[in-house]
Parts: sequence; structure tokens; C-alpha cells
Amino acid sequence: MNASVLAGFPNKNPSLYRRLHVPLGDPAAWIDLGGHTIALVRDLEMDRVRKHSGADHVTCPPEHEPPLGLSADRETATAQALVQVLRSKRVERVKADRSLPFIFAWHLQQAEIELQYDEDLGVLDRRVKSDQEIEYLRKAQSVTEEVMRMMCERIANASVNAQGQLCHDSEVLTSESIRSLAAIEFMKRGFSMSHGAIVASAPEVADCHHSGTGPLLTEQPIIVDLYPRDETTYYNGDCTRTVVNGQVSETVAAMHNAVVLARVESAKLLVAGNLASDVNQAAEDVLKQHGYKLSRGKITDEASIQHGLGHGIGLDVHEPILLDHGGGELLEGEVFTIEPGLYGRKVGGVRVEDMLVVTEGQPECLNQLPYGLDWKT
Repeated sequence: MNASVLAGFPNKNPSLYRRLHVPLGDPAAWIDLGGHTIALVRDLEMDRVRKHSGADHVTCPPEHEPPLGLSADRETATAQALVQVLRSKRVERVKADRSLPFIFAWHLQQAEIELQYDEDLGVLDRRVKSDQEIEYLRKAQSVTEEVMRMMCERIANASVNAQGQLCHDSEVLTSESIRSLAAIEFMKRGFSMSHGAIVASAPEVADCHHSGTGPLLTEQPIIVDLYPRDETTYYNGDCTRTVVNGQVSETVAAMHNAVVLARVESAKLLVAGNLASDVNQAAEDVLKQHGYKLSRGKITDEASIQHGLGHGIGLDVHEPILLDHGGGELLEGEVFTIEPGLYGRKVGGVRVEDMLVVTEGQPECLNQLPYGLDWKT
């Protein structure tokens, strides 16, 4: 008999969590025997898992003790029990995903159970979101936008001191203080910022994933990228907007126009059956037509294109597949971010980012916020 296995810590392994629907902090395993599913969890978690997982059978390591007994180490004991379950079902071959911890692989190998890697396990099923998952993402993005608006308006409405620094209630606004404020607002709403956030301007923003440091200045584009997790559902939001306090230069206005147009044109191709690489290329072509050059892997002084268009999103902020060169066929029900951007040390950066659901026709956008640079109220 053959089986598929996922194992590890559900609170750290989204594919395993997606089966159990309980974010356990103890090791667990999920076994699929041709449609019959078994959840192997700690004994005190069995009732919760029975209630939420939908597994055909829920069991625990003490119910599958090997002849020499179970280890006192929980992870080792779970791996030992997994072997016993598989042996009892006369399983000879196991397919596992990319996340299988080596401790489980080692125990399977010691039991002479053949272990095969399945590149689609834990990936393909997560790519296509259920209606419930899309609602979780819709909620996460709505809360993300609520806090995003607050942060952009705080920056836009700030006063300016003699050094050109932005101030609120006599305190200088910094990248760090805006991130801290966002974290507090998300915490009030039951969200966390465990992955951090980006509030960045020139010159650091030339590195498009730099989180930003120091005082924020007037008349400079400031990228705000928020990607919190809903601690109730474990699904993530991800939204980026760019804000300028004061006068917008012609250079920044031109960058912003190109980025927004790239977002609009690329989204037209976000249709089931199209290639992710073609969606990315559409955005790249728009930016190139406006005079911006590709600069992957190299930070530039002048504004340039430094990354692909976007990524899948769900229980992880970044999920397969990428909207980038080599990206494969889009599936109905996938959810992606589209986030074209331009970055340079001298002028700064501009990026906008929305979350969209792939359909057979026009994609569904889960964002409501405007794209403008002026957030002054």
C-alpha cells in the first residue's frame, strides 16, 4: 500500500495546519491512505483535532508504541508512532512534501519504508483557494487596508520641521515609529506583524526589501508595505501604497504613473489558463516603454525594475507560484499579489500592491484603497 504523509509542527507548517485546522505547537502527522485520513497528534489535542480537522481517524503516539517503547522526546515519539501506524497498514511506499522534517524521514528510512518526494503535495492544493479561504483573505486585506490608510494619512498630514523632517505632536516621524504604530493597530484588531513591515524612502528604498530607517522627510516618496497575519484564521494580508508629504516632483509623478499603468495592464492577463510569466511580462513591458530599465540583483542610483510582478498568498505571505519569468499556468481560484515597483538611491521608490483572485474572466480585486500619492485629509 502507498500513503502520503505531512508531518512537523502545525503552527509552523501551513500545509499541515490546513489539514488539521488547529495550530498545534507540538509535533503531529497527517496520513492519507488513498482517501482514508489519519491525524496523529498529542493525546491532549485529540478532541480538538476531531472537532476541526475532518480526519477519518484521530490517534496519538501512545496508541502506537513500538516494541522498545516511545522516546521521551515528543518529536521522536511522533516519528516512531508514525512508523508503527504505517506498518500496521502495511504501507511500503510514502510520498512526502518539501517540508517533511528529516527526523521523520530518517525513521521512515530506518523502517525500510520507501520515501518519495512529491513536488505538488502541499503546493497544488494550497494554490487553489476555497470560497472560505478567499473570505479569510478578503478580511485580512480589508484590515490591512484600514491600517494602511491610517499610516499613509499620518505621514501625509504631518508637519515639517526646519530640517524637512516629518513631525506629529512635536515628535519626528521615523520608519521605525510608523512600523510600531502599525503593529499596535494590527494588534488591536487581532492581527500580528511577525514578518515585520516596510516603511522606506531614499536611499534605503533602492533595496526594495529594505524595511527603512530613520526620519521621514517631506517631498520624498515613502513606500509603506504591510503584510500582517490574522491570528484567528492564520491568513495574511499584503498591501503596498506610496505616499508623499508635500510637493510631488515630476520624476516621482512619472514613476507613479508608469507603476499604476503596469498594475492595470498586467491584471488584465490574470486569467485562468494564462501563464504567470506573461502576466509579469506585461507589467515589465509597460515600465520599459516608459523608459525604465531592468536591474535584477543590482541596486541602482536611478529608478529601475528590480523584481518580478508578484506572488501567491494564503497561509504564507509568499506562496507558489511567482508572477515572474518562468511562471507556469494560472489556476482558477488562485490568489496573487500584483506589485510593480521602481527603485533608485537618488529619487527613491514607488510601488503599489493589490491582492487579486484568478477567475475565468476578469480577476476579482480584494483591495479598495486608491493609488494616489497624496493622502492628505
